[in-house]
Amino acid sequence: MSKQTFVIVGASLAGAKAAEALREYGFDGRVVLVGSEPERPYQRPPLSKDYLRGDAGLDKVYVHDEAFYDEHAIELRASTTVERIEPASGEVVLDGGERLPYDRLLLTTGAQARRLTLPGSQLEGIHYLRTLAESDRLRERLGRGGGLVVVGAGWIGSEVAASARQMGLDVTVIDPAPVPLEHVLGPEAGAIYRDVHTDHGVQMLLGTGVESFEGSTAVERVRTTDGRTIDCDLVVVGVGATPRTELAAGTDIVVDNGIVCDEFLQTAVEGVFAAGDVANARHPRLGQLRVEHWANALNQGPAAARNMLGGAVPGDPVLDHPAAYDLVPYFYSDQYDVGMEYSGHAVDWDEVVFRGDVAGREFIAFWLKDERILAGMNVNVWDVTDQIQALIRSRLRVDRDRLADAGTPLTELAPDRQSRSTSKARTPFDASKRSSIKELEADLRRGSHV
Repeated sequence: MSKQTFVIVGASLAGAKAAEALREYGFDGRVVLVGSEPERPYQRPPLSKDYLRGDAGLDKVYVHDEAFYDEHAIELRASTTVERIEPASGEVVLDGGERLPYDRLLLTTGAQARRLTLPGSQLEGIHYLRTLAESDRLRERLGRGGGLVVVGAGWIGSEVAASARQMGLDVTVIDPAPVPLEHVLGPEAGAIYRDVHTDHGVQMLLGTGVESFEGSTAVERVRTTDGRTIDCDLVVVGVGATPRTELAAGTDIVVDNGIVCDEFLQTAVEGVFAAGDVANARHPRLGQLRVEHWANALNQGPAAARNMLGGAVPGDPVLDHPAAYDLVPYFYSDQYDVGMEYSGHAVDWDEVVFRGDVAGREFIAFWLKDERILAGMNVNVWDVTDQIQALIRSRLRVDRDRLADAGTPLTELAPDRQSRSTSKARTPFDASKRSSIKELEADLRRGSHV
């Protein structure tokens, strides 16, 4: 039998980790990784944090070193645009008309920053942050100082605001919500992040939006919907992202807030899979779910690769059986000296229970529904991710008073589900240690933050 060809469209973290996993699982066929950017695959979290500030170099951004792809016989086709996919014929059509046949196809095309179309939005000096090139341009501009307006108090906006403030800029954040991150954290926890920024000198204009950007050729002012004007030298817009699903058009692949997949990350078209930011996958416990976070890309890429291998690795019957992707969602954020890890998925909850020192910003927050934990966020408290995720997976009802009591070990709240939980000594928070992909992967697997 001739060797098979697996094509991965999207030279992203998910795509690169999928290609790596194919080789680790023993696949000896052809692996082609296609990406439109000139860079080899990189991870995005440093782009708004230590890389943006100049505290980390490119070696901390790239997923693999330059030699990795040749050493593992992975054909990396950078600066290459995929014009369309043709599942009926099993081909990917590249720019220029080249046709690339495949036996299995993985889409890791990610997402793109949502753009504003307000008056003045085409002025120079208005930045978006999604790519390495955009981070490079923004870093150079931040290095010249001045006044920055950040539009959007989500994760990207909040992290850019923190980085810019640490670099000495005057920073104003505008968001229509009453607190940052309200759609994820709710009013109580969101207020904590509001106070973190105001304590560091950021002007928080919350409960208002942007009406227009003003200036001659470059942005000079931002006008808000409540009539205020803020003078500035540059603007960063962080108002969310949209999945890049264009390649699914004209095929039988279902699109609904991303590329719809089953629990095995396969689309409605047999042999075509999706992973990372673009994938709206059926989670065994949480239902259909699209997650735009680093850990999801890190883990979904290899999970999809494993499920692509049915019959492709002779002599390994285990790989003939698909495995559902059922990891608890996880992400982290570092802002100033406040580091956090969030596990779970909460969109509707009855209450938020805090344990620890909220005023001192060393605490854990839990989002509860019907006395069950949907999500947990540890802020400057480490080595508890395993335990938090075990509580989420258990779906056991918990006593909220014991949950709030920092003297009650988390393992006692669901002891039958936490026997394998590990606890390691915690070193003080140091965001710079979150910059290597290998260190990050090891951190995630052992539920630590070093």
